[in-house]
Amino acid sequence: MELEKYSLGVGDRFGYQGVAQLRALQKAVAKGFGIVPVWNKSNREHGIVGTVPEHQRKAADEAVRACGWDKSYYVDADHIGITTVDAFLPFSDFFTIDVADFIGKPATGRSTDAFLSAMTRYKGSLSIPGMQTPVQITDTALLDFARKYLYAISEAGNVYRYIAQRKGADRFITEISADEAQDPQTPAELLLILAAIGLEGIPVQTIAPKFTGSFLKGSDYVGDLQQFTREFRDDLAVIAFAVKDFNLPRNLKLSIHTGSDKFSLYPIMHRAIKNMDAGIHLKTAGTTWLEELAGLAASGGDGLLFAKEIYREAYQRCGDLCKPYLAVINIDTHKLPSPAQVASWSSEEFVLALRHDLPCKSCNLHLRQLLHVGFKVAAEKGTRFEEMIGECRSIIEENVIGNLYDKHIVPLFMGP
Repeated sequence: MELEKYSLGVGDRFGYQGVAQLRALQKAVAKGFGIVPVWNKSNREHGIVGTVPEHQRKAADEAVRACGWDKSYYVDADHIGITTVDAFLPFSDFFTIDVADFIGKPATGRSTDAFLSAMTRYKGSLSIPGMQTPVQITDTALLDFARKYLYAISEAGNVYRYIAQRKGADRFITEISADEAQDPQTPAELLLILAAIGLEGIPVQTIAPKFTGSFLKGSDYVGDLQQFTREFRDDLAVIAFAVKDFNLPRNLKLSIHTGSDKFSLYPIMHRAIKNMDAGIHLKTAGTTWLEELAGLAASGGDGLLFAKEIYREAYQRCGDLCKPYLAVINIDTHKLPSPAQVASWSSEEFVLALRHDLPCKSCNLHLRQLLHVGFKVAAEKGTRFEEMIGECRSIIEENVIGNLYDKHIVPLFMGP
């Protein structure tokens, strides 16, 4: 199974918007841009919402039938490990193996020796086409890398082989993710990570590093754009080199996690992948849920009251809701409007505070981040929430299509 050059992780917390998400991709196909969907949902999100992997597969299959989608599509077991993978095996054909928790754990002496021996030929000043500065590979750098990352890569190998034994090695796509690690990976570290993956025999098709700067839920990139530009281009060059030298799949590409709303980065990434003829995978996380909430608020009446109710309860439970996502949010509670303030808002005021555009003049990013992780509150409403979504379906679907196509697909995949 080979993942196409361009793919979009259409994360959908509740599984209601598969058709709208596919409509956005069909608009791109009509313009000549082939982008395939990957429905991603982690074990964490399943637990919060009260769903199981079978629900995600069913939602994806039903959307494909309803839209007449005749191209590839995938269902991602997102951020899994050996303890959580079993439930996904019958229903997923894309597995994101998360190694963040294993970074820093010591590897065995035997595996370290094998890695150091294999890397002997690369020691010194290594020039990689596309990188302005050679990578310096010293004994110290190799030992430091082995201590920090080698155990994590061996754990990824264990998970990969576990899946392959049960599904068949040619029946799924493998991604390896380090984006929730404490520290970002430099292009030099990415090179050594890919070397270790090659030695481990993992046919990884997408790799999700942690970039310099902050990738926050529902927010634009926070960091130095010039530094990101250099780092991203260097990462693409490293991948092209690794494919040839480390016996990795020819379609290996970068995966951008927490990739929704990174509006200032999309033009940078578009130019880079176009210039280097590289693929890319963008995961849009929970942005669809926020478009559902915006649609409810915009509809007025009961929909607006329901959106205000969600905010009130999320505000009251802020600490609990944020706890699983502390690595990818930055909420200043002093900048959150009180529930009493929100209760007085019109539909327009609520939507303007929630909606994220550039420039973001009216959006309250603290409110937006809180509601981003506040989908648990909506999940607890059960059938009442589902009924509200049904009543406001038209405006919500319009929101979802416009958000994915205009704000994400066009600037990243299609460009100006």
